[in-house]
Amino acid sequence: MNFSQKYSLGFTLLIISVAISFVLNISLGSVSIPIPEIIDSFFNTTTQKNSHHLIITAYRLPKAITALIVGSGLGVAGLLMQTFFRNPLAGPYVLGLSSGASLGVALLILGSSFFNLHFLITHKWSYAIFACIGSFLVLTAVLMVASKVKSSNSILIIGLMFSSIASSIVSILSYFASQEELQQYIFWGFGSLGNLSWIELRWLATIYFIGIGLGAFSIKALNGLLLGENYAKSLGHNIQKNRILIILSTSLLTGVITAFSGPIAFIGLAIPYLAKQLFNTSNHKIIFPAVICIGCIVMLLCDIAAQFPNKDLILPINAITAIIGAPIVILLLLNNKKIAL
Repeated sequence: MNFSQKYSLGFTLLIISVAISFVLNISLGSVSIPIPEIIDSFFNTTTQKNSHHLIITAYRLPKAITALIVGSGLGVAGLLMQTFFRNPLAGPYVLGLSSGASLGVALLILGSSFFNLHFLITHKWSYAIFACIGSFLVLTAVLMVASKVKSSNSILIIGLMFSSIASSIVSILSYFASQEELQQYIFWGFGSLGNLSWIELRWLATIYFIGIGLGAFSIKALNGLLLGENYAKSLGHNIQKNRILIILSTSLLTGVITAFSGPIAFIGLAIPYLAKQLFNTSNHKIIFPAVICIGCIVMLLCDIAAQFPNKDLILPINAITAIIGAPIVILLLLNNKKIAL
């Protein structure tokens, strides 16, 4: 049975679910907007309520698109890391990129008094810029190490060491920071999907598509790596080249998402599990697009769960992803004593 016959129904249902979740995400919130009015707003700027059109175009549509990018990007990053390290518990943050981004933001917020950076905190772009710088520095270090070591497990350990170093520096900065600075940093750590302008979203989307493209280019090598690096070499894959591509793809996706949306947990860990269970295969030609679709759906639903209908209260998205993602991983581990890559 070929791909189209066996999996077309599953992907059709996933695409329909993405569309439904996307529209519901825009519809629900502090102000409920009827779905027909949402559809009309896409094609006609003079809707029955101009305030609804402004809410949709200026806030909810960018937030929903951000959810698509964050969910699918972290899901793909998690899939790449789990296959690369042949470890089902590896996530998109194992290379220390999230810690690097957090360190960059910590230097901006917690070190603002020491480094006299108060004037930068008021600028919206400063958080993303400092987070990108932190991620880039860690990425540079990891790529330098990856070019000199042969073992993937060594890269995993080195990534964890970078995370420990960055976390230690953040702890020191937190100790000397003021109460207001600590509060700002904690709020950034909660994660957010709704703070991006259209210009920021374009930057996020551009780097996202580059990361996804690099990951898709490595699909054949990923299938070979399922049985180990020696098997992949016997198939003619350049392990060193593909290792760099996989690390670069994960780094771009994780780094830019953390920079613009904050550290968001469990999505990259849980989504690959769900995709493998739903499609019952480890073939990355199937799992890769499935992870993208499922990541979009889960992140949109998490964002819906974070909003209280008809109220201005919005829960931290990081808390919602942990509440939803952690039980999924636990259930999958209980149902499958040995989860295959």
